[in-house]
Amino acid sequence: MAYLWIAIGSALGGMARFWCSGVTARLIGETFPWGTLTVNVVGSFVIGFVAVITGPDGRVLVGTPVRQFVMLGVCGGFTTFSSFSIQTLELMRDGQWLEAGGNVVGSVALCLIAVWAGAALATAFNTMRWV
Repeated sequence: MAYLWIAIGSALGGMARFWCSGVTARLIGETFPWGTLTVNVVGSFVIGFVAVITGPDGRVLVGTPVRQFVMLGVCGGFTTFSSFSIQTLELMRDGQWLEAGGNVVGSVALCLIAVWAGAALATAFNTMRWV
């Protein structure tokens, strides 16, 4: 049953990725892989948040199947590291070394910041006092 829920989550994440990349491309343009970068940063934030908020010390108690659905399925289908890799390779092959380097540095740095921010927000939420 876990495989089915992960597959459903992956399908939903893939559709969300397609939508988010498209919106980003329409708003910013397609001269740089902004859509992929946006998706990876958002996905990193979400997986960081969900990992902490539903973890052993988290405020939201869910079972393993729910965590697998969101973290492996939805986030796995949503984030686009393989797209990042091929787009960076294409930039390098086209001699756009600055853009390729910017994509690598931007993706790694922003995704690490996003996963930290998601985890920090969930940690703060876990420690809030509710009246």
